[in-house]
Amino acid sequence: MTGKTGIILALLLGSVAAVQAQPVDTEREALQIAAMEALISAPEERALPLARKVLDGNYSTELKARALFVLSQIDMPEAQEALVAAAKTGEGELREEAVRMIGINGSAAALAELGELYRDGDNELREAVLQAYLIADHADAVYELAVNAGSAEEFESAVGILGAMGATEHLARLRDRAGASEEWIQALAVAGDSATLRELALDGSDVGRQAAAIQALGIVGGDEVEATLLETYRAAGSDEVREAALQGMLIADYDEGVIELYRSSNDPAEKKALLEVLVMMDSDAAWDAIDSALGGNE
Repeated sequence: MTGKTGIILALLLGSVAAVQAQPVDTEREALQIAAMEALISAPEERALPLARKVLDGNYSTELKARALFVLSQIDMPEAQEALVAAAKTGEGELREEAVRMIGINGSAAALAELGELYRDGDNELREAVLQAYLIADHADAVYELAVNAGSAEEFESAVGILGAMGATEHLARLRDRAGASEEWIQALAVAGDSATLRELALDGSDVGRQAAAIQALGIVGGDEVEATLLETYRAAGSDEVREAALQGMLIADYDEGVIELYRSSNDPAEKKALLEVLVMMDSDAAWDAIDSALGGNE
């Protein structure tokens, strides 16, 4: 399972679990739920009016949520229109669920309606819109939200979704807008953009951004990243950058690099810091180094 697939699955399971948390009070409702689940495999033209009937009628929140899912599986304009209507006029969690179901349906017409909902919605609704775009893999729409974000929080939320999408090209276009944003740098790491992170890690013009990029490289991992972390540690012009490189090695579980630095160092304080990191890594090399130090052979 890819990282993005895992994120989408977690979002869907989380939304379903939230709705299902409500108890089923009667046998009648249990039967209604079973009937709604059966509609998933029914002919679309038969399932559509029944799902809409539940959505418009006096039924439980759980049953209506299941009707929304049924509608998301129907490839008919009427189903998309019903989802959009629920997203615009629904209340609370059902409205947010309708938005997420639009992401599953993936209809261009329905997705186009989400921009307006985002602009006028509260934080919960905006989060649901971002999740819908993630599910639909609609990076262009998320990019536009990032470009037009009215606050740092909005920008960082959109950037985080672009990272989960692996939308490296969109993230690159946001570089000037992002500045030294740690959220943007973390998004690069989640997206696996080691090339841009390496460039930032070797750029000492902004020490804070450089340190954040160095640590983020540890998330990406790989041979080239490990070489960069070792290089930046050795060339570090400040304690902040050196510590970031060490943290990057810890995140990447690059114990070979840390032990190499440990063995080549003649600074007792540095050796102590490196040994502490090796112990945190639970590296065999750490215990060898400790044993050697206690024997007076280092």
